[in-house]
Amino acid sequence: MIAEILIFLVTTLLFYILFVYKKTHYFFEKKGLKYLPGIPMFGNMYHSTVGTKHYLEDLDVVYRAFPDEKYVGLIEGTSPIVLIRDPELIKTITVKDFDHFVNHKQFFDKDIDPLFGGSILMMKDDKWRDMRVTLSPAFTGSKMRLMMNFMSEVSHNITDYLKEHLSEEIHADDLVRRYTLDVIGSAGFGLQVNSLRDKNNEFFEIGMKLFTFDFQQKLAFFMSAECPQIAKLLGIRIFPPKVMNFFKDIITNTINYRKKNNVIRSDMIQLLMEASKGTLTDSSVDKNDVGFATTEEALKPRGDTREWTEDEIIGQVFVFFAAGFESVAGVITMCIHELALNHEVQEKLYQEILNHQQTNETLSYENVTQLKYLDCVVNESLRKWTGAIFMDRVCNKTYELPPPRKGGKPYLLRPGDVVYNMVNLIHMDEKYHPKPEVFDPDRFSDENKHKIQPFTFMPFGMGPRNCIASRFALLEIKVFIYDLVLNFKIAKSKNTSDPIRLHNNDFNIKAMGGTYVKFEPRSTQ
Repeated sequence: MIAEILIFLVTTLLFYILFVYKKTHYFFEKKGLKYLPGIPMFGNMYHSTVGTKHYLEDLDVVYRAFPDEKYVGLIEGTSPIVLIRDPELIKTITVKDFDHFVNHKQFFDKDIDPLFGGSILMMKDDKWRDMRVTLSPAFTGSKMRLMMNFMSEVSHNITDYLKEHLSEEIHADDLVRRYTLDVIGSAGFGLQVNSLRDKNNEFFEIGMKLFTFDFQQKLAFFMSAECPQIAKLLGIRIFPPKVMNFFKDIITNTINYRKKNNVIRSDMIQLLMEASKGTLTDSSVDKNDVGFATTEEALKPRGDTREWTEDEIIGQVFVFFAAGFESVAGVITMCIHELALNHEVQEKLYQEILNHQQTNETLSYENVTQLKYLDCVVNESLRKWTGAIFMDRVCNKTYELPPPRKGGKPYLLRPGDVVYNMVNLIHMDEKYHPKPEVFDPDRFSDENKHKIQPFTFMPFGMGPRNCIASRFALLEIKVFIYDLVLNFKIAKSKNTSDPIRLHNNDFNIKAMGGTYVKFEPRSTQ
């Protein structure tokens, strides 16, 4: 009897899997959209799901399969996605017709993961718009000028440490994540953390747990993305409660302490405390855009600002931590790796930084834009190794895409349909960036950057839903690279991989085998 029940259940499950598999294929076929057949339950993402390839590599196969299409079908697990690969169409979706594509795909449910689910990343419609308008003054130039002091202090701590360890091979992945964590600790949470001196501090260990997905977390993420209702019913959490509670306690205690003792510190918590009361404003006319990749705010206030609860503000501080820690760390680490492999680029950058240092003595918000080649190096790192991957958008009202090819038929999107506007793959498409595998900062020189086609360089997204903290991220990158190159030659070591390949079994941007380098003292030091 038990055997018969098991056979029935397994047979039913197999039929269901095949039904969903065929249904997704038929979904694209009846609309005339080209696609690659997937594997049941995995779709086109089998290799990245089981950990044999990076997520980007699975996407790249689909992106390159039909080079003449403006968009193609992507099967992500059991979900049909429209993968947008045409820059003009990306512009239309993210900017011109943004009102049809306001929201992100719901990766995190507020009831299960309240910090991520309640953040601006997952907010929808008017609530998202109100939060965006509320927060935007916290990320303007005048506020970033104050934040830069925290970055410089942490960066100097790192260079002092490296001067004591010049003979050692350095694991840059670990080094950089300690830098970005200390910056977020100081600029975001008001904490003085030195993660190189206190390697096992709780703030660092909890932060790493947030981005080191084990099998159980990957399964939870898969369930949340593919079966959100079942995941919610089962109470499946992607992030352990211990991690979430740690951050919530830090933020809550800091806010309560400052309110009680009337403490004011020019960091992100302070700015968001002001934002929660509707008192955060910015009258600055500062036009310093920090760099070529800086995004601009597209939304304007419309009357009274909404007042936010403490829990809603906690969610914004948390997502600021998550984005500022791992995403920025990935770009900096890859930049260090590229500089170790490209000696001529590094030496050209060093000469610019040395001349700047001799003229200005210190790096400041006012003079950072003088470093033209540093901006080029950072932009090229963002082109090759940005963590954005794609700009996901959910259609909220019926919308007709133009034909995917000449002679094709328009594609009708209905409410709830998801599109992925590709970022990394367009950055690495030779159609838009010749010899994309070559690390060539001169692509972004004043003489050449006008050649970059609009919407083919989008490291911080595009349109009203772009990255609100692009200035913070760019400053965080530039401060650290400036100090490293000024003080050290970044040299290959025995474990420096060349060429760089992405580490599989990971969503984040990391080199296969890690990034290992040596920091050698400059002759002038």
